Amino acid sequence: MGSSHAPRWEHAVVTGGGGFVGSHLCSALLAAGTAVTCVDDFSTGRPENISELVDRPGFTLQETNVSRPFSVRRDPDIVLHLASPASPADYLRLPLHTLEAGSLGTRNALELAHRSGARFVLASTSEVYGDPQEHPQNERYWGHVNPVGPRSVYDEAKRFGEALTTAHASALGTDACIVRLFNTYGPRMRGYDGRAVPTFIRQALAGTPLTVTGDGLQTRSLCYVEDTVAGILAAADHGMRGPVNLGNPDELTMLELARWIVELAGSSSEITFIERPTDDPTVRCPDITLARGKLQWEPRVAAEEGLRRTIAWFRAHCHD
Repeated sequence: MGSSHAPRWEHAVVTGGGGFVGSHLCSALLAAGTAVTCVDDFSTGRPENISELVDRPGFTLQETNVSRPFSVRRDPDIVLHLASPASPADYLRLPLHTLEAGSLGTRNALELAHRSGARFVLASTSEVYGDPQEHPQNERYWGHVNPVGPRSVYDEAKRFGEALTTAHASALGTDACIVRLFNTYGPRMRGYDGRAVPTFIRQALAGTPLTVTGDGLQTRSLCYVEDTVAGILAAADHGMRGPVNLGNPDELTMLELARWIVELAGSSSEITFIERPTDDPTVRCPDITLARGKLQWEPRVAAEEGLRRTIAWFRAHCHD
């Protein structure tokens, strides 16, 4: 169901379109006949993610920091706001930039959508739930976040972005939607971005030990990027306000994930254990009842297949 939702839009603005998820979203929109303006400052996104798109008809690249007011040459009818550092390595390295992308960046993207009469979609995150005390997490849960911990620059930026999007819709009538993305993975991830899937794959392919944090019993729920993009477009097309969880409810431990990647990569790597990061969530699993019911969306790519595709991509591409 990936790109079947896109043709209703003539022109989409994708902030963070040079990033991992953003570049896949740009591709899906273009494939469906929607013109795309990709807005990115490449602080964490990579030009090679969109290198195959730059010469395509209908694609425009605008190198801009969304934390400063910006405009585009042609009014969009949808603005999809994904611009933000999203991996631990990035938001710990760029804490102020992350907070600005979630606050000023969200406001500037909202104002672009409002003055254009466009639909607005905020790509929020499961990190708004923090280290959750409810499991699985549904959209009515308010979360359990440390506002001054090392992860707070990302968690609270996204929580503020949700509050700002809600206020903009309520006060000004902006047609806005919030999607909460859970642990998306797939091709174009960076090997050193600090997230488990690319870290384990990079280590397995190099034959070095896989570094599992803590005892490895903390869980995540992995959603292949193709499914995440389909969910974003389904929510955008539906007209709902959200928030709505987009993720795969098949939960697994980090130790299980590491062992699985070693096997799928045909690696001889061993598994070692390192210190677990501060405020690292113990569990993470989406309740996707709302997405199933309202959007008729659920993940289609099984974890084994998605990991095989991702490992194959890492084998074929240089990564950093």
